[in-house]
Amino acid sequence: MKFARFSYQNKTSFGVVERNTLKVIDGNPFSDWNYSGEQVPLDHAELLSPVTPQKVIGIGANYVEKKEALPEELPEIPVFFLKPTSSIIGPEAPVSIPEGLDEVKFESELAVVIGKEAKNIEKEDVLDHIFGYTIGNDVTAPQFFHSDGHWTLGKAFDTFTPLGPVIETDLDPSKVFVKAEVNGEQKQNSPTECMIVPLKEMISYLSKVMTLHTGDVILTGSPLGAHFVKHGDVVKCTIDEIGDLTNSIASSKVEIPQ
Repeated sequence: MKFARFSYQNKTSFGVVERNTLKVIDGNPFSDWNYSGEQVPLDHAELLSPVTPQKVIGIGANYVEKKEALPEELPEIPVFFLKPTSSIIGPEAPVSIPEGLDEVKFESELAVVIGKEAKNIEKEDVLDHIFGYTIGNDVTAPQFFHSDGHWTLGKAFDTFTPLGPVIETDLDPSKVFVKAEVNGEQKQNSPTECMIVPLKEMISYLSKVMTLHTGDVILTGSPLGAHFVKHGDVVKCTIDEIGDLTNSIASSKVEIPQ
């Protein structure tokens, strides 16, 4: 089932996507809900980020080029970072390059949406705590990375976390390909089996560091092929079973902290 969050006639609602129609629901997907009986043509609605999480957690450096290159042992501590909720935008919304930069980096990713609170869970129980999956673009300005490993600033600017277009609840995350195109040219296309830290181990580990709440989003890492994009470029991140997340890149007048 595909859940969307959308704006129509100045009202924000949740709905279930069926072909070219949004079947509006009363309530929200994470709790009890019912069909309202209202239907909205998909092309008449503005799709928003399908979820409004308390936090977004990103996993870094988590793909190899091919499965045969996976390490024999998992890293003791996965590379992870937090992205502010103010960085979240939805499909078709522009990504803003901070003033003074010529380019930023796109990173297409499978995004996990937590369905119920997870704390100190084992990997065998992870799937019970997942509501579904969406697509994330972990936009990054690595020009702000610090030599001591501090990534947060380069990940945190407003508009740097596009999410969407929907949450897909019926998905086997081990059998999908994460793809991206820039201006129609394919740049990424990798199976999730090339993740260094597998999804179950990743979420189990994170749950032992912090409580994962309903609606929280975990970006599971980006395949090889991500690169810099500039003003006017259009990035389309794709997971066939979920859809396309398309955002344009635009320069802005947001001042860079000195």
